[in-house]
Amino acid sequence: MNRIEIEYPETIPAVLNISPEVFEREAKLALAVKLYEMGRLSSGQAANLAGIPRVVFLLSCRQFGANTVDWDQAEIEAEFSDATI
Repeated sequence: MNRIEIEYPETIPAVLNISPEVFEREAKLALAVKLYEMGRLSSGQAANLAGIPRVVFLLSCRQFGANTVDWDQAEIEAEFSDATI
């Protein structure tokens, strides 16, 4: 498996009042979410990159402001065409 190393100042986790481990886990998740949002990775691939289950990944997208689905109006209408009011 390949590896990416990112140098960051020791002060960043301290300023955020989190441990370096939490900061690194959040940074890894942020990368996965952004690549998913850009359409570069599927949700499963992004979850694998983040090291978490797919459902947890999809639920985590919201904290980064990323949509888990991007439907246009026609897709929404087709999805709910059989719904009764």
